Amino acid sequence: MKRVYMNISGRVQGVGFRYFTQHLAIQYNIVGWVKNEEDGTVTVDAQGHEEELNNFIEQIKKGPSRFAKVNNVDLTYLDIEEKTTFKIK
Repeated sequence: MKRVYMNISGRVQGVGFRYFTQHLAIQYNIVGWVKNEEDGTVTVDAQGHEEELNNFIEQIKKGPSRFAKVNNVDLTYLDIEEKTTFKIK
């Protein structure tokens, strides 16, 4: 298991990015949360098996649609926590 904190910048608010992220999390068995930040970025705290987490991150970098544009994804790996769901904050 691995856990990563992501700060995603670009055109990532108002384009369904959080719902896209939640859908991916369910698809890849990821737990954690996604949140819009006041500075226009989106943050994600995601935890799962390494291969699934890596696939999740790669899909996040692509974004949900032509309306979204991911410019950068900063990753910080963290210690594992007990989580059971993926939430939109």
